[in-house]
Amino acid sequence: LNAIFVAESDGEVIGWTHVSVSFLLEVPLRAEINGLIVSEASRSLGTGARLLEAVEAWGRTKKCEAVSVRSNVIRDRAHAFYERNGYEHYKTQKAFRKPL
Repeated sequence: LNAIFVAESDGEVIGWTHVSVSFLLEVPLRAEINGLIVSEASRSLGTGARLLEAVEAWGRTKKCEAVSVRSNVIRDRAHAFYERNGYEHYKTQKAFRKPL
């Protein structure tokens, strides 16, 4: 299950978010924000917060118990944004990838 929400202003896309339901055995059902982008000119105007509200409402309709998001360790502004919107930092980890 996936959804994409788009924020527009004057017919122009100024932000978007992609969310999916994460089905994992070890944790209750949750919505996972896979990407959230707001144009530089539209930041700090409430666009990101409205996109988060859309994600959270969607997650509730899918019976999710929480919303999770990952953010690169160097993205201090993004971390502060999520914390201002009620998200708490709960884990630090390393990511690994192997090409196929």
